[in-house]
Amino acid sequence: MSFEEKIGLEIKYSEVMADIVGILDEDKDFVAVTEGILSCICKKLHFQSAVLRQKELKGDKWKILSQYGICDKVYEEEAVVEAFERTYINEKEDVYLPIAINGRVSMHMAFFDALLPEYREEYRTFLETVRLIVQSALAKRIVQNSLAGSYASLEAIIENVGCGIFVYDSLNQKCLYTNEYYRRHFRGNTTNNELENLLQSGCGHTEFFVNENNRWFDIYNSSIQWVDGRKVTLYTIYEVTDKKNYQQKIERQINNDFLTGLYNRMRCEQDLEHFIKQTKEFGGQGALLYIDLDDFKHINDGLGHQYGDALLRSISHSLQRVSGIENTCYRMGGDEFIIIVPHAQFNMLKTILDDICSIFTKPWFLKGADYYCTMSMGVARFPEDGNTVDELIKKADIALYEAKKTGKNRIEYYNDAVESISFKRLDLGKKMRDAARDAGREFEVFFQPIMGVDGCCQGAEALIRWKLDGMGFVSPAEFIPLAEYLGLINPIGEFVLMESCKYLKRWNDMGHPNYQVNVNLSVVQLLQNDIVTKVEKVIREFRICPENLVLEVTESLAVNDMGRMKQILGQIKDLGVRVAMDDFGTGYSSLNHIREMPLDIIKIDRCFVQDIGKDEFSESFVKMVAELAATIGVTVCVEGVEEREQYEVLSRMKIQQIQGFYYDEPMSASQFEEKYVKKQD
Repeated sequence: MSFEEKIGLEIKYSEVMADIVGILDEDKDFVAVTEGILSCICKKLHFQSAVLRQKELKGDKWKILSQYGICDKVYEEEAVVEAFERTYINEKEDVYLPIAINGRVSMHMAFFDALLPEYREEYRTFLETVRLIVQSALAKRIVQNSLAGSYASLEAIIENVGCGIFVYDSLNQKCLYTNEYYRRHFRGNTTNNELENLLQSGCGHTEFFVNENNRWFDIYNSSIQWVDGRKVTLYTIYEVTDKKNYQQKIERQINNDFLTGLYNRMRCEQDLEHFIKQTKEFGGQGALLYIDLDDFKHINDGLGHQYGDALLRSISHSLQRVSGIENTCYRMGGDEFIIIVPHAQFNMLKTILDDICSIFTKPWFLKGADYYCTMSMGVARFPEDGNTVDELIKKADIALYEAKKTGKNRIEYYNDAVESISFKRLDLGKKMRDAARDAGREFEVFFQPIMGVDGCCQGAEALIRWKLDGMGFVSPAEFIPLAEYLGLINPIGEFVLMESCKYLKRWNDMGHPNYQVNVNLSVVQLLQNDIVTKVEKVIREFRICPENLVLEVTESLAVNDMGRMKQILGQIKDLGVRVAMDDFGTGYSSLNHIREMPLDIIKIDRCFVQDIGKDEFSESFVKMVAELAATIGVTVCVEGVEEREQYEVLSRMKIQQIQGFYYDEPMSASQFEEKYVKKQD
């Protein structure tokens, strides 16, 4: 039997027993009372018919005293014999109960044709109690002229009922009776006074919790006539701890996030609606804090989902320890959290924000090492910024996006000035999702030439461009962060890789067998478990020479997990593909990365080129890197070269490649082909 079935069965039997106790209290004769009991049991336990039979004083004949339904059932002889000894249930689910008077079995009750057979042992235990009640009721009728005898019979019945009984005379403010169940569970402990005060107050149906042993009880009351004729209140008290625990378990499953234990999105919306209503009623302000972890996918994909889950749990526990928001933290899904600051705690907002920020200034210990994970936050205040759930969540999300767009690891408050921009972002996001389904329709790969210091073209870097119908080109600085935010960078990145290899093969076959094409790999792409397989597949599909494909990664990729980066890049190099470190000099421990990572090319960031020839540090840095790279056999490419003076300074160093507007800006594949491929045939 399942837990739910057991609870349901116990509730059903408690209801039947309560009904039987009520029938016994009615001022009717024995036959009417037993007919009522038979009717109650048949209806509640789904029997079609039942009888109460009495054995005649002479002979073996039986006569029917009371019945329910049409009883044309033929009694089985062995069942009649069995009924003299004990409760008997045959294979047809018919039930026979012996009724003893003064120790001698002279009657039996029989129930026939159960429509929904239940559990035999539970039936047997319950029906044994029914049998005792009927025996006691008959004994009461036999001594009905004796008030003391009637009271004793009633007491015997009530003592066998599986619930607490409390009889109270409200007129005289006096407890008249409690049964053994009540005394065992409530007398002699600290909860007795609390319970009796509750009962004496005239409470209706209610719940009562005993804190000492974490038990729940349901209390029901009814007005009855006491044995001496006065009107009193009968309270019946049933333990419902199992049912209550099960209800609470279901509520937790409905309201709580399984992974972190925080409340979930549904509970967040319910609570936020409640707090908004409170603010309207009592005045003041509240705040909604929308949190998104920065670059969480790097950890989740790089270390594995089990470590990502561990990080989410640790962050959740830390948020719950912040004073003022212990019970208003919610996980919205993925790596997004919402925190509600109600009006009663709004004066603590600055402290709460400081405490949250301090959580993310410390590293998290994962997989045997320390990792940093920062967060971006958007804040919307209510009712100032909105007074509905949807409006506040939307505006907090708008502020969150601004925090992401302006550098991450920061907090932004919602303001109306950015709303129109954000609506444009929402529209752009929808268009990007549509475009990503058919990347070749709106996305296009441009190519910027990579030149040797001798002025000869050595290949090109592939750069994604997005041209919207009726809107023209969207800036990469605008749509690439949006693609990362929406989780669309993978399909877009795969499209760029495919297009780049297609043109690489074409240009190699057109008389430029040494032309290279550089393709940028995003962090998300690089940390995919199947990235090496995908690169290998595209090499085979287009039959390109692997060393002509250069995959560019940013230096910051290596910061969190150098070991994993070395492993992945090493596998890529095993395919014959070359690896370039892009934006070199802007990350951490740059010179150390030259030594540790399996690199073929270093691309020095444009920030060191802008002032070259004017700034000694920039010139010294480029010269030092070029000499070091030459020592270990790594090619150096300098990005962002725009002026003749810059080119002349660089040409005197150990630089092999130059890229920038000095030679050409990014152009379409057909333009690149016309200028740098066909022209040199």
